[in-house]
Amino acid sequence: MKQSIQLRLGQHLTMTPQLQQAIRLLQLSTVELQLEVQGVLDSNLMLEPDDVEVPTSAESSAEAGQEARNQAEIESNGETAANSPEAEVSSTAETIPEDLPVDTSWEDTYDMGATSFSAPADSDGRDFFETHGGSGESLHEHLTWQLDLTRFSDIDRTIAQTIVDSINDDGYLNATLEELLEGLRLDPESEIGIEEIEAVLHRIQHFDPVGVGARDPAECLIIQLQAMDPDTPYHAQALQLVQEHVTLLGNRDYNQLMRRMKLSETELQNVLKLIQSLNPRPGSQITSATPQYVVPDVFVFKNKSKWQVDLNIEAAPRLRINSHYASLVKRADNSEDNTYLRNHLQEARWFLKSLKSRHETLLKVARCIVDRQRNFFEYGEEAMKPLVLRDIAEAVEMHESTISRVTTQKYMHTPRGIYEFKYFFSSHVGTEDGGECSATAIRAIVKKLISAEKPTKPLSDSKIAALLSEQGINVARRTIAKYRESMAIPPSNERKRLA
Repeated sequence: MKQSIQLRLGQHLTMTPQLQQAIRLLQLSTVELQLEVQGVLDSNLMLEPDDVEVPTSAESSAEAGQEARNQAEIESNGETAANSPEAEVSSTAETIPEDLPVDTSWEDTYDMGATSFSAPADSDGRDFFETHGGSGESLHEHLTWQLDLTRFSDIDRTIAQTIVDSINDDGYLNATLEELLEGLRLDPESEIGIEEIEAVLHRIQHFDPVGVGARDPAECLIIQLQAMDPDTPYHAQALQLVQEHVTLLGNRDYNQLMRRMKLSETELQNVLKLIQSLNPRPGSQITSATPQYVVPDVFVFKNKSKWQVDLNIEAAPRLRINSHYASLVKRADNSEDNTYLRNHLQEARWFLKSLKSRHETLLKVARCIVDRQRNFFEYGEEAMKPLVLRDIAEAVEMHESTISRVTTQKYMHTPRGIYEFKYFFSSHVGTEDGGECSATAIRAIVKKLISAEKPTKPLSDSKIAALLSEQGINVARRTIAKYRESMAIPPSNERKRLA
């Protein structure tokens, strides 16, 4: 084929920088958006925070009423204001000297009165100890701290440090004694034996939390029971059960346990209650993870029998263009400084427009979700309707990818709790009458059936599927098992317990 130059006309979509910025802001979470806004404030001198608080209509009316009442009180009590305690305080303040003698203190001259301690607060009003709390202590650090306070010989301290390094986050020892011994025999002349390692391990197992360093759950429970007061009711029976019949306990074979330990059903219940008070994962008590707080993007509330959705003003950044710098921009000036200011002004306007578009889209999608899932807010999870991204996209006339960005890491504060937007989207299962039932509703029904089952005869997955079939919901046993596992509910043989 001969190469040639041709001229063709065509149309194609091009994402402008403004559109790219709007899409990027749309998919950011609230925390990520705040970081993005802070970065823009640092780089664009035309933008500044808008610190003017915008009160709601209810707050405005309440403030207006309070001001009216305060004005009425001032007018009615104007004659007696001079004799009030505030007047006495002001008159006392006028007599305070500017300097006190060097050998005296403030309390020697003035009565301090009763004082109350209050935690300092940050500039945004949050509690100081909440915002400035140090990160949590890890289990390894906690054990090392106790190790430093315990008297060990040099060899035992080396063994103890090796053992602490081999303990996982749940508090269990990951290595066997032989593996620990092999790791400690770096020096051929070392005379460390397994007995010495086991002796040091026993000392560590009584560190806080008790049971740390155990090699299996049975040993962990035994250590905790041995650390308890021997006079505790059913202590001996619980220790015997864990030492000799832990396999039967794991299989929940209560009849065999009662027969072998010669206990009545009531006595076995008390023994199991004591064992259940122990912690099979002692290391979980100590964690270095900091709590993650969820900031809702919208608030959902019921007002006059109608569900309303409002944007969370506290989470939405409020920015404005700096009027002083904007006034310095000259239209006909092409100097370098004026071009710099003009470009920043244009970028600031684009950013404000993208923020406004994000808030409007977020509010529009949230209102549409609430309108489609009104039964959920009225009656709970069992009334959840099937919903997919395409339904919302068609209702708000947007693309599914846009709806996916809006619903990711965005949260809704409702009277029933805080939920992510994606929580309200779920697949569906057909019913006998030709309708559809949401997967979320089926999970709620399964959870309700399991919570109402008999402890001595829990419902199997097949039985739950049969009960749902009686309600007109056709669900396979495998689907019930999948839903049950997603809710962290154990199978029926593990849910069996004494009445």
